[in-house]
Amino acid sequence: MTNTSKTSTSNAVENTHVRAINAFCGPVESSIYRDQQRVIVPVEKCFDALSMLKDRGFDLFIDVTCVDYLEYRKAKHRYGLVYLLASTINAERLTVRTFVDDPQPTVASVVPLWEAANWLEREVWDLFGIHFTGHPDLRRLVMPEEFTAHPLRKDYPLQGRGERHNFPVITRDHS
Repeated sequence: MTNTSKTSTSNAVENTHVRAINAFCGPVESSIYRDQQRVIVPVEKCFDALSMLKDRGFDLFIDVTCVDYLEYRKAKHRYGLVYLLASTINAERLTVRTFVDDPQPTVASVVPLWEAANWLEREVWDLFGIHFTGHPDLRRLVMPEEFTAHPLRKDYPLQGRGERHNFPVITRDHS
């Protein structure tokens, strides 16, 4: 009985954030999975919605990652960005998702809101090719600067495109 009341209390508190997002963005899709609230916001309102959530107490930016939905039959968009937020004050968590498409997958950078997003957005740019407008230093993080592709995209060939053959071989004697 206690677990049920904690869950419903937790969900009621988290739903206040969903209601605030609905008031701000219009009706948004939301769900709860394992007592974690998830919302989907339109890409054009993503930065403002995240800014509002920061003002509402989500002071900890945990992660941003990307999902390539290229071969998902029911997918309406190519890429899904997943933002994980938490509140250190009241231990709430929230997952915010938004979608972008080719040919220029672009979303506003949240580095002005959370400095911790800097390298995480660079990683998503490097591996998926999602451009973050307003990012202070959007350059390669994992792959060399000369690398021209984004290797975690599902249309990237498993055998590569020859990029790795363009780099000089470094031996132990010369490293």
